[in-house]
Amino acid sequence: HLNLLEEDYFGLAIWDTPTSRTWLDPTKEIKKQVHGGPWDFTFNVKFYPPDPAQLTEDITRYYLCLQLRQDILSGRLPCSFATLALLGSYTVQSELGDYDPDLHSTDYINEFKLAPNQTKELEEKVVELHKTYRSMTPAQADLEFLENAKKLSMYGVDLHHAKDLEGVDITLGVCSSGLLVYKDKLRINRFPWPKVLKISYKRSSFFIKIRPGEQEQYESTIGFKLPSYRAAKKLWKVCVEHHTFFRLTSTEAIPKSRFLALGSKFRYSGRTQAQTRQASAMIDRPAPQFERTASKRASRSLDGAVPPRTDCQTAADVGAEGSLQSCGVTTFSLKTFSFWEIRNCGML
Repeated sequence: HLNLLEEDYFGLAIWDTPTSRTWLDPTKEIKKQVHGGPWDFTFNVKFYPPDPAQLTEDITRYYLCLQLRQDILSGRLPCSFATLALLGSYTVQSELGDYDPDLHSTDYINEFKLAPNQTKELEEKVVELHKTYRSMTPAQADLEFLENAKKLSMYGVDLHHAKDLEGVDITLGVCSSGLLVYKDKLRINRFPWPKVLKISYKRSSFFIKIRPGEQEQYESTIGFKLPSYRAAKKLWKVCVEHHTFFRLTSTEAIPKSRFLALGSKFRYSGRTQAQTRQASAMIDRPAPQFERTASKRASRSLDGAVPPRTDCQTAADVGAEGSLQSCGVTTFSLKTFSFWEIRNCGML
């Protein structure tokens, strides 16, 4: 349905709370990962590529753009006024093409949702920038958007609320480069993956063992307190997945190493970034055709709310197996994305 070949950067998530999600393991049955119901799953970017220009297909970059636009709207990706205007202008260029005074009214930007608390001043700046672009294709505009978005400090950071061992509220962030520590929205520490020797959790505590520095003789262990055992395990799994995806060349026959702890059987089973780049280099098909319209819809992006019932289609409507419909699977179609509301049924 998505016509997406570089799918390893994406995943399905279930939302425990409006701000907390759990990634589904594609190798396990759904019924073993969720309980109760009904459940709402969303299709999201899971691993944010550090260099989006290395993605092979325009459609993959477009999906990444949609995720980042939603990250901006939700406040997960803070931006300055200048950056909001620049990214907004590339969004408009991607979806409308060159500015044309005969086609674009004085308030044509109003139909775009480009920022939280969007102001008239911001819209005027977006129009000013949009007018300067000439013959910039949608694909070029998407790439310019990504080249600027990837420089933002919170790009691709998966946040987890925690406390340090003194009980001070902090936030731990997991990203392609390592583990980050924030206090009062400011980064106070950073642990790159090459410096991390081991990660572990015990009950609601999460630990990282750090490689000694040049002036240090011994390894050091740093602990954090998570809200619950489940939160600690979730953070541990996210770290394992990010470390494996971005640091290792292959997941085949991953040995049980010191990096993992407590004897957990969990291993990231998908392809690594190195493997997906190799596979992407082998893609041989005409560039997929798709329509860039998501910014102008009330329900948009990979991470938005489920659209109204009037917009939904049954599984049979979109060509799925009839048995899915009988089990209560409803697909909400947003042109480029689908959300599944999966109810209890025997086949799951």
